[in-house]
Amino acid sequence: MSTQTIEKDLLRGGQFLVKETKCEDVFTLEDLSEEQKMMRDSTKEFVDRELWSHWERFESKDYAYTEETMRHAGELGLLGIAVPEAYGGLGMGFVSTMLVCDYISGATGSFSTAFGAHTGIGTMPIILYGNEEQKKKYVPKLATGEWFGAYCLTEPGAGSDANSGKTKAVLSEDGKFYAITGQKMWISNAGFCNMFIVFARIEDDKNITGFIVENDPENGITMGDEEKKLGIHSSSTRQVFFNETKVPVENMLSERGNGFKIAMNALNVGRIKLAAACLEAQRRVITEAVKYANERLQFKTPIINFGAIKSKVATMATNAYAGESACYRAAKNIEDRITLRVAQGNPHQEAELKGVEEYAIECSILKVAVSEDCQSTTDEGIQIFGGMGFSADTPMESAWRDSRIARIYEGTNEINRMLAVGMLVKKAMKGHVDLLGPATQVGEELMGIPSFDVPDFSELFSEEKDLLARLKKVFLMVAGSAVQKFGPELEKHQQLLMAASDILIEVYMAESTLLRTEKNAKRFGEEAQEAQIAMSKLYLYNAVDIIIQKGKEAIVSFAEGDEQRMMLMGLKRFTKYTNQPNVVALRTLIADKVAADQGYTFD
Repeated sequence: MSTQTIEKDLLRGGQFLVKETKCEDVFTLEDLSEEQKMMRDSTKEFVDRELWSHWERFESKDYAYTEETMRHAGELGLLGIAVPEAYGGLGMGFVSTMLVCDYISGATGSFSTAFGAHTGIGTMPIILYGNEEQKKKYVPKLATGEWFGAYCLTEPGAGSDANSGKTKAVLSEDGKFYAITGQKMWISNAGFCNMFIVFARIEDDKNITGFIVENDPENGITMGDEEKKLGIHSSSTRQVFFNETKVPVENMLSERGNGFKIAMNALNVGRIKLAAACLEAQRRVITEAVKYANERLQFKTPIINFGAIKSKVATMATNAYAGESACYRAAKNIEDRITLRVAQGNPHQEAELKGVEEYAIECSILKVAVSEDCQSTTDEGIQIFGGMGFSADTPMESAWRDSRIARIYEGTNEINRMLAVGMLVKKAMKGHVDLLGPATQVGEELMGIPSFDVPDFSELFSEEKDLLARLKKVFLMVAGSAVQKFGPELEKHQQLLMAASDILIEVYMAESTLLRTEKNAKRFGEEAQEAQIAMSKLYLYNAVDIIIQKGKEAIVSFAEGDEQRMMLMGLKRFTKYTNQPNVVALRTLIADKVAADQGYTFD
């Protein structure tokens, strides 16, 4: 197939909103190659042997054990999955790197934080932005676990506003090194790392600059004590202080003033990887909760037989399934975009940068959706365990605490909500995504007379896909009107952006779930996908409720009079079911399947 054909078929980031995606064009966990399945299974074996069976050690702040298991992961090649073979790694594709990040992260947040900080923001900036000498010098050590990396961006006064950092880099008189002075905080892996990626400002530059800094205490580097944290107890987190720390000029990463760009692109990768890192945690929590519910007797019956518990289990499983569906759909889109750019002659590091950047909207969507589902899943896990769930003697309590950080990491969920819509609007203005045409059509449709014909909904998901197409119109109606009303000032209306973002998130997650199940029903048969079909319908039903709520909130907040009444009527029309699903029956079917399987088995 020619690159032109691939490019024509491959949706750009954000285009899911205005172009139809066929189920055959999405990648699912059921599409894993034999090599990828072996990698997944070996990763799970490592986790079960060295992490899950020793979860108490991570809760007791055993930092040395976190470092030890990281070294073991390095020996197994798990730290070098995304590293090109030329620098000592395995050079796997983006889907495979997501897979390892997913399955290695479910046992304890302490290890997954150390793993993510090292393989992601500790290593990838050098791979993606380093020159050949820098990559040859540092990356092989990082890929094998001989060295560990950390990332110094956040400062006491610079969090979400990352480019406002005060750390300074001053060029020496002889021009051979920079002296870095400043304070960094919340630095993961600080206690055992050998190297930092440090961001500092040269003179009065508008943007910060990145540097590779070796961790040498005799070179003006000191650290604060280990932070006392709500969760991720054995993740080393310290403040790092630089006092006239000498860094050779050849250790500048990329170009002067390019640090903000490095930081933002690292976050794009980090966001989708963080979403993946929340998946296995959900699967394990569901499995442990279901095993307990099958065994726990109250009123002489296992509590899994009670409808209140079934409802929880069904929702937990449905959210995990939706998260998987969306994460691997986006991961394959990114991988295909990288492959396309390489075929067009781009260097691999540029291809990877642009490939991930293309789907930055989806990365933000996934970060928000999956981190929040993970939090709610661990919360319900505690509830199913009852009093035992509140006890530190069971892993539910630590899972709940560990999951809380995911909504803060890689840009808070509030920032990512606003980014998702903001980036989509910018893409529309650049002509990369045609929002204006479809939004105009929706406006014309609102003025017209609605059709009262009842379509033929006999085919699987025909009604759900019809409804999904209309949910996209809700976003176009709300966002289009808001852009028209506020123009460039829209970014100041954060509550409207948040409401529009929730609509966007639910559309992407619901569509990904439906497409995965439709694809698998066609190849494995509908009977084999009975529970997955139920989960897809349940997720959409819940998504519709959220979209109605958020759509109404936005409309009544910026529209008045006839415009408001017309848009509220449109919201009602676009979110209407012809045949409402039996929600209790769907939940019961899903919960019974998970209970019979003694856990989550849809991956």
